[in-house]
Amino acid sequence: MTDRLAATLASDAPVTAVAGVSSARAAALSSLGIRTVRDLLTHYPRRYLDMSRLTTIADARIGENATIVATVHEAIVKRPKPKLDLTEVTLVDGTGTLIATFFRQPWLAKALTPGTRVSVAGEVEFNYGFKRMTVPFLDKLDADETAHGRVIPVHGATEKVPASQMRRLVANALDLATPAYDPLPLDLRTKYRLISRNAAIHAVHFPSSMQEAAQARRRLGYEEVLLLELHLMRESIRESQGSPAREHIVDGECMKALIAALPFSLTEDQTQAIQDILGRMAAPERMEHMLLGDVGTGKTIVAAHALAAAADTGTQALMMGPTEVLANQYASSLGPLLDAAGISWTLITGSTPQAQREAAIEGLASGAISIAFGTHALLEDSVACKDCSLVIVDEEQRFGVDQRAKLAEKGRGADVLLMTATPIPRSLALALYGSMTLSYVRQIPFDRPPRTTRVLGFRERGRAYDAALEACKRGEQAYVVCPLVGEKKPASDKKKRNEAQEEDAFEPYIESDADMVGDNAKAAEAEAAFLQAKTFSAYKVGLLHGRMKADEKRRVMEEFREGKIDVLVSTTVIEVGVDVPRATVMIVEDADRFGLSQLHQLRGRVGRGKLPGEVYLIAATSNDEALARLSAMEKTDDGFELAEYDLSLRREGDILGNRQHGASALKLINVVRDAAVIEAAHQDARAIVERDPQGQTDAVRALYHESDAMFASEEPALRRAR
Repeated sequence: MTDRLAATLASDAPVTAVAGVSSARAAALSSLGIRTVRDLLTHYPRRYLDMSRLTTIADARIGENATIVATVHEAIVKRPKPKLDLTEVTLVDGTGTLIATFFRQPWLAKALTPGTRVSVAGEVEFNYGFKRMTVPFLDKLDADETAHGRVIPVHGATEKVPASQMRRLVANALDLATPAYDPLPLDLRTKYRLISRNAAIHAVHFPSSMQEAAQARRRLGYEEVLLLELHLMRESIRESQGSPAREHIVDGECMKALIAALPFSLTEDQTQAIQDILGRMAAPERMEHMLLGDVGTGKTIVAAHALAAAADTGTQALMMGPTEVLANQYASSLGPLLDAAGISWTLITGSTPQAQREAAIEGLASGAISIAFGTHALLEDSVACKDCSLVIVDEEQRFGVDQRAKLAEKGRGADVLLMTATPIPRSLALALYGSMTLSYVRQIPFDRPPRTTRVLGFRERGRAYDAALEACKRGEQAYVVCPLVGEKKPASDKKKRNEAQEEDAFEPYIESDADMVGDNAKAAEAEAAFLQAKTFSAYKVGLLHGRMKADEKRRVMEEFREGKIDVLVSTTVIEVGVDVPRATVMIVEDADRFGLSQLHQLRGRVGRGKLPGEVYLIAATSNDEALARLSAMEKTDDGFELAEYDLSLRREGDILGNRQHGASALKLINVVRDAAVIEAAHQDARAIVERDPQGQTDAVRALYHESDAMFASEEPALRRAR
């Protein structure tokens, strides 16, 4: 075996193959997701300490960020309050003294013994006669890491494997797994002027300059996306094998009748999306398509054309939404159009009467019913189609991977259409759904009146309720949205929830029927009662939340649509599927607890008719960063622009989102900054798979091996049923 081949295969070895990694240390590394040599090699530095850009304590400016190398003079633990450990580390460098403060990390006092060399980075403050840093980044340095002119990598570490030790382990892994074969074909390296894999993997961990580190990250970032795209595309091919695709009729009588029954003209975006989808449905390959659109852009009518194609083909289709409110919306908006086109349909939800449910199930089994709208109830084993050729999942991000797959299993080889109103920029969509084809609808179907959004502090909230009162006087309606209309949850729950929102703007907190806990329902009733008695005493106040029974929710929504309810106090259950033209004012309490994407979804409920909409976001915080984030809602009504902004605030890293896809794949790519890289890698991966799907050539076989190895332990990002 050649040295290069041995080094290449070493990447797949367990991490214990690396010198210095005992079984105990392997267990500690496992907590960071490091189980193989490859994992250790791709445990890239979080940042670099550029020793040529250090400052002394004396020269560090108050109010500015600084990086300082100093020696620990002492480290002591204080307890100013019960259950609050505060560690103060006094640092000296010959020019002055700096005190670094850490909360709830008492172990630091033992780890940072006098004489220890460390680097600290953070904002410099001045209090009680000393320069200080509060919770700065701190890294212990070896004796030979203090010379100026060096670039020191800072890897993610743990208490049992500190950063300095992590550097040594990475260096040992590099000795074991290089020089390896380069999986990236020469033509791609030449096309983009990329350095070799061996040079890149060394330079990313131990660069001689920041410029060299940037070149390494550029090479490895492109490779990362390419391997991900190859994985997604090949996963889709593997799971579709053995499932014959259906070539749908897309110009039949039902389609013509549907088009003739439309009471409005389609936008250019809708027309293009319909052409994209019907073209895929008519092709001999199985369709896996995603339709992405901003709030109110008319995705449902696009889906109706796909349903008509299934009916014209003599087959059936299932369309699933996350809530009964939304499923009922399908029935009320699309049902009359399907009736006009001569297409039979039914509705199946958790509250469908038993007799009606049995008739619907029998009609699907016999083929007498062509289309079924529904909720999770469609996933039940009793719901079986005679010949299902199309499944549509609306608001797909609200369903788990297994749920989407189970719906697809209702039809062997069925075409799949996923829809979402969460504005996902193309770069992120390619990273999440690289194996799928995409269509975007951005245009509003008709000229809607303007909708304004204003952010108000808690003490200004009276202005929002004044606006809602004025709307009621004009015969209009209003929403009051609360994130938790009930008892306060423990601080730890609140913290976790806020952290989750900060980490993933596209995975906002979603209320389910189980979210309301304890006496929250009673507290919600009390809130609605208070508004009824005080603020809106002359008007009817209604209540809608996730703990209500389905028929009760349906009754409340019907009364709101009919104008019998003037003000609806609600949780996020009204985020999608609620269309009330005379609802013109929305007040969102504690708006800072929502992601921008979810706030945009919510405000899409007002201004849907001929009257302008007003949205008031009540902030319960005075935090400048949180208020700046909310202010973006005032500046634009474009969901995709907001999504780009939301993404720009996120850390580079897990863009797949653990909660949605069970994968944490891309470590070097930022979907805003690196959109061009993602687009290029997607196109290159598509060309490779189409040219050599089985990996017949050596170059492509090496790429496929690397892609399979990289994702061997990952759950597929979007599984589909065969």
